[in-house]
Amino acid sequence: MIPRCEHPKPQFQREHWLNLNGEWDFCFDQGRTGEQRQLYEDFSGYDRKITVPFCIQSKLSGVEYKDFVYGAWYKRTVRLEESDVAGRTVLHIGAADYRTTVFVNGKKAGEHKGGYVSFSFDVTACVHAGENVIVVFCEDDERNPYIPVGKQSREYFSHGCDYTRTTGIWQTVWMEFTPKTFVKNLRMVPDAAACSVNISAELCGTDDLCVAAYYEGREMAQKTLSGVTGTVIFSLPLAESHLWEIGNGRLYDLEIRFGEDVVRSYFGLRSVSMDGYRFLLNGKSVFQRLVLDQGFYPDGIYTAPSDEALHGDILLSKACGFNGARLHQKVFEERFLYHCDKEGYIVWGEYPNWGADHTRPETIYTLLPEWLEELDRDFNHPSIIGWCPFNETWDIDGKQQFDPFLSLVYRTTKAVDPTRPCIDTSGNYHVETDIFDVHDYEQEPAVLKETQRLLEEEDILRNHCNHRQTYRQGMPVFVSEYGGIKWSPILENTGTSWGYGNAPKTEAEYKARYKGLTDALLDNPKVFGFCYTQLTDIEQEQNGCYYYDRTPKFDPAFYFEVNTRKAAIED
Repeated sequence: MIPRCEHPKPQFQREHWLNLNGEWDFCFDQGRTGEQRQLYEDFSGYDRKITVPFCIQSKLSGVEYKDFVYGAWYKRTVRLEESDVAGRTVLHIGAADYRTTVFVNGKKAGEHKGGYVSFSFDVTACVHAGENVIVVFCEDDERNPYIPVGKQSREYFSHGCDYTRTTGIWQTVWMEFTPKTFVKNLRMVPDAAACSVNISAELCGTDDLCVAAYYEGREMAQKTLSGVTGTVIFSLPLAESHLWEIGNGRLYDLEIRFGEDVVRSYFGLRSVSMDGYRFLLNGKSVFQRLVLDQGFYPDGIYTAPSDEALHGDILLSKACGFNGARLHQKVFEERFLYHCDKEGYIVWGEYPNWGADHTRPETIYTLLPEWLEELDRDFNHPSIIGWCPFNETWDIDGKQQFDPFLSLVYRTTKAVDPTRPCIDTSGNYHVETDIFDVHDYEQEPAVLKETQRLLEEEDILRNHCNHRQTYRQGMPVFVSEYGGIKWSPILENTGTSWGYGNAPKTEAEYKARYKGLTDALLDNPKVFGFCYTQLTDIEQEQNGCYYYDRTPKFDPAFYFEVNTRKAAIED
């Protein structure tokens, strides 16, 4: 059975595709000399097998090598039919960490730098009917100050809030077959007020473009543009308005025909805006009850063992009364965002900036290109209601962040996507931002309540970074990390568990602390959202609502009751 066999790109899907997950030949290349040794043609040294799309360090890969991996080669033979290669052939890799080089039948097909975002190469000139050999080389170095690693440990062992590393391919590898005239890209901007969607279609070749929208099988709109090419921009008025809302992911299906090319997609009709202290979804003040989701799995590390596991994490969160998540220090795969879209589950799109030295201006050349790729890939997802390219930009070796670096990334984000708010660096240290968010791990509810009273009554936002960032009165406020209450009865006496503050000694103490902290935020009319740390335990970090294996620590109904009562800022 092919692991992770579902289509990896449900918002841009064609029928003619081939999943390449499964067993590949494999070998290490710690000296990164394989290209000189022509390992793209000489396969005698491939001495192992690996199961794609699971990273080298994971149990599900079959390799489970935990030490640092600086280079690795993958090889697989694929049989293609004449009908496959009659048009255009594209090789897709969902994600591979960090620098990837692809060879097809001995020819270099392309290179990609970045460990988190999907990429593809047009391999039409490299393939033929019959047996084709695909070779992938991945190199990585988590200790390189120019390489973003997120929460991957830069020490041998996991520690604190850094966990097992991910090297190599960690999302689906697949081939796609298109006509020579094809749709290259779509950008969809919903207009809820006008009951329409504005579409920008990037086309290769010249032909008629036919677009049709449906809701639950009923046709909502249709438009034909004759003999078009290049980038075409048009509006598609909809016959009925069905708003995408929290808990109700009402999605319109979209069919795009360009000559012989047929692409199936979808969109949500919704608006996002800020109004003073309030976050508005479809013009209504909505409180963001978020949970920190870092997307780690015991057996797959960065990769969920199944599509059901991806969806399952959203259901676990909703069972606790959360209506969304910060997708933290990782670019989540498109299948996860698809499930968020369907569930009406709001999320922040973030980037795993940790590991990349933001004190060095030249780091812009490694971080910004992949961030732009993320903005482009995920722009159309209605579940994404904001962007956050940096998290906690602490001093490095005594050097402060290079403020123009953060400012440039913020301004670029706003230029690429003016439809969503952007937080420059979550927690600290703000330079230019639409939202002033703070991380507050105070464990005493009375102290947090006093902090919130100062904000509500005196417009003073007290936080541990006040010496480096200044809250401007009237800015929208988001407590984007709080709680992190450690509960680890099994590991507590071993000294191996980690969490924030002193762990409660009893279940009653835990619940009282959780409720007291959460109530302090729900009751403040100047706070539009919170994000609790976190959904599940991860390895040694033991502050999840669930254990690492996704079993509950407490009845989810407890969290649900605390989290879902009406917030002061809500309509």
